[in-house]
Amino acid sequence: MAVVQLGQYAPAEQILVHVSDTHFLADGAALYGAVDTDHTVHRALEQLHRSGIRPDALILTGDVADRGEADAYRRIRGIVEAAAAQWDAAIIWVMGNHDQRKSFRSELLGEAPDDQQSVDQNPVDQLHDLDGLRIIALDTSVPGYHHGEVADAQLEWLRQVLSTPARRGSILALHHPPIPTPLPLMSVLELQDQPRLAAVLAGSDVRAILAGHLHYSTQGVFAGIPVSVAAATCYTMDLSAPDREMTGMNGGQTLNLVHVYDDQITHSQLPIGDYAAVTQFSADYVSELAALSPEDRRHAFSRQS
Repeated sequence: MAVVQLGQYAPAEQILVHVSDTHFLADGAALYGAVDTDHTVHRALEQLHRSGIRPDALILTGDVADRGEADAYRRIRGIVEAAAAQWDAAIIWVMGNHDQRKSFRSELLGEAPDDQQSVDQNPVDQLHDLDGLRIIALDTSVPGYHHGEVADAQLEWLRQVLSTPARRGSILALHHPPIPTPLPLMSVLELQDQPRLAAVLAGSDVRAILAGHLHYSTQGVFAGIPVSVAAATCYTMDLSAPDREMTGMNGGQTLNLVHVYDDQITHSQLPIGDYAAVTQFSADYVSELAALSPEDRRHAFSRQS
């Protein structure tokens, strides 16, 4: 069905689904004995199918598995690949602090490295081309730690990549967001030495930065680039918890929809779950409006009764 332009903006050129912090465990175990991580991801993908949205890519910004277990990676890979196949969508996996590079490479990327040291020490940095839109997956994980870092070699690699602009620009996907957090404990686990990364990104064709790690949705600006953090699908942080406390709760899970336009990118939060409708306009009504002139359309829908 053709998409009708009802306002000033043409439909998005590309749609990306931004998911973060799934934290799967082996054998389908409940996270902290309380959170069914599989169920939330299944439910989120079912909502997308129901919506009729056909994303061009699914981007998972880290902490795919909670302990880096091979079975956890295999299970979420099966779930995500089955959904992506129905949309013919690309899948982009990004390393997080809970992920383990060896099993991440073998189970998610299908790599078979033969050097154990390189598997553990070399970051999992990747490039993806989505019809001219370049997605850069930058590994900010530090083996054995939960804070984030970007090594000198990674910065040089990134500088070289960005030296040639992409046709539709670039999106940088990483786990640790380079923006402030009001949670003091999460500040300890932030991305270190951020000015060095900012110096590489400044003036580049990077149009947006996608991140996770914080377990709540937030936005900011880094090196003049909009930053969008997707809340976790496993559990979320209670930002109304008492001062200096950090509390994770089994609620408020969301994923983000990233709409890429010619001149801008928007980020929208999609709550995961079934909620009662309180108002609704049908698809037939939208079709009726589409058949009207812009002036008649505004009169029919904008005019207050």
